Amino acid sequence: MTALFQAYIYEPILSVLVFLYSRLSFGDLGVSIIELTILIRVILLPIFYKSTKDQTILQRLQPHIKKIQLDHKDDKERQAKELMALYQKHRVNPFTGFFLLLIQLPVFIALFQIFTKGIAGGIFSDRTFLGILNLGGKSWMLVILAAALQFVQGKMMIVKKAGGSAQGKDPAASIQKTMLFVGPLLTIVILGNLPAAIGLYWLVSNAFSLVQQIYINKKIEAGMPQES
Repeated sequence: MTALFQAYIYEPILSVLVFLYSRLSFGDLGVSIIELTILIRVILLPIFYKSTKDQTILQRLQPHIKKIQLDHKDDKERQAKELMALYQKHRVNPFTGFFLLLIQLPVFIALFQIFTKGIAGGIFSDRTFLGILNLGGKSWMLVILAAALQFVQGKMMIVKKAGGSAQGKDPAASIQKTMLFVGPLLTIVILGNLPAAIGLYWLVSNAFSLVQQIYINKKIEAGMPQES
């Protein structure tokens, strides 16, 4: 398994980063990381887009999901059928978020190894971003910015009631609002102990996600069922 990971994930990503560093980033490691991040997000765009779109639609379907759960709370089989019919009607898969996590994990592990072993091992002669930020060290500025963008994207996914306030007593909405803060907090805790190179990757990736979220919100805003 390790050999497959090295051959099909780690080595190709490292090779692309080295190419970008030597040919398309003027020898600036930070610029090459930004280019690599954009390239990865473009390659995985269909998966990221599908996952984010499904999760956003599911947020807007929460009133209907809750109603089905209440109407058929004593008949789990009927409840499951009604939920599946609702998901099929709106062409969403509630498990795409988990699938996306499985896709991202090996990529993140490969980047972690590259940005720790690679930078420390001297593969890159210049380990800075714009000659200022040491990407081999820690950067709380990048971490906080990455967490802030993550918070903004999460905020955009929370459904508002007609009066303008977020869904109040709905347990699902409460969980979503809790995760709105837990996600960025975990980002700060985890990235705060990692090289700034990973923080830069996460920051650019979150910026990409934010732009994607704005586009998705505009695309699905019209025609979504509203809470009655």
